[in-house]
Amino acid sequence: FLGDNITTTTALVQVPDSAMQMDANIFKSEFNRGTVLQSLLLRYVQGVYTQIAQGSACNRLHKLERRLARWLLTVSDRLESEEFPLTQEFISQMLGVRRAGVTEAANILSEAGIITYHRGQINILNREALEKTSCECYQIIEDEFVRLLGLSPNKRTK
Repeated sequence: FLGDNITTTTALVQVPDSAMQMDANIFKSEFNRGTVLQSLLLRYVQGVYTQIAQGSACNRLHKLERRLARWLLTVSDRLESEEFPLTQEFISQMLGVRRAGVTEAANILSEAGIITYHRGQINILNREALEKTSCECYQIIEDEFVRLLGLSPNKRTK
């Protein structure tokens, strides 16, 4: 829907969950009608651009522990759960760091009583402390989604 029928990117599923699908031709037809779907998707894409830009700056400027906290909060928000399966190897790929760095950062959060981590299962024990540990990038991205969509992808419905 961004003007081309071919993409050079690949979607990577981080954790098991459900998804919806729609026939591409029907989707494009609805999008091109210029209705609410188009407006919503364009605003969402703008939010994703903000997330990418802010994440890039974050990866360059902030300590790994704070970046890990931001990333765990985002995953928790999207899954609407404080518990989720993620290996340190996968987290290291998502954050662009060595696995040993993730182990060290996760140990800091664990020793502070903020998370538990065992055999690829993460449990957030103290969300408020995790938010305080996270860099400001988490709130910047959330605020932009609220501004663009009138709701936050980071507010759980549970």
